[in-house]
Amino acid sequence: MRKDRKYKDTYFFSVEGETEVWYFEWLQRIINSSPTARYTVRFHCKKQKDPLKYAKGFNILRETEVVHVVDVESEDEVHVKQFTTTLGRMEKAEKLGKDIKYRLGYSNFTFDLWIILHKMECNGAFTHRSQYVSPINRAYSEKFENLDQYKHEDNFKRVLSKLTLDDVCQAIRRSKYIMQRNKENGYVLHQHKGYEYYKENPSLSIGEVVEKIMSKCDLL
Repeated sequence: MRKDRKYKDTYFFSVEGETEVWYFEWLQRIINSSPTARYTVRFHCKKQKDPLKYAKGFNILRETEVVHVVDVESEDEVHVKQFTTTLGRMEKAEKLGKDIKYRLGYSNFTFDLWIILHKMECNGAFTHRSQYVSPINRAYSEKFENLDQYKHEDNFKRVLSKLTLDDVCQAIRRSKYIMQRNKENGYVLHQHKGYEYYKENPSLSIGEVVEKIMSKCDLL
């Protein structure tokens, strides 16, 4: 690690599950161990599904951006409602007077899409989130029987151990292609409470979040 590097930026995340926490812990570690990174980073990543509850417990007084990492889960009404309710909670969190600016890092259907994109394209639409297990197995040469097995801590961290910073760059490229294709196909970029998203899968904005971090570190 270059001795002249100092901590440039601190990033805050509220996330839905443990796999997201483990991913950002890994990303912080691999960025900070890279001799080519311009800056080191600090990630504060907390498992908290409710952005408003997270914001109420937020103690930093200066203006701060927080990324909420959230899954759409499915096209079922119950999951769509959960997603739009979360966006509403993000909007309310910004109005607490704590100078919090929430940014959306969504995956449609799930964060597993983002993990797959590190190793391969995943451009086809799925009908259920359980279908991600097959491309995960192909991408990482694994034999997981289901997503629960894949998300077990030892298994998920073994998947992460197979990744490099170049894989992160490839995931960013592939996610940008997905979003550009959605635009070219004429899909409607929906807005709710000031946040934009596609209802169609695959789609995701978590790639934009990671791209911003990687760009600031001169790793793209």
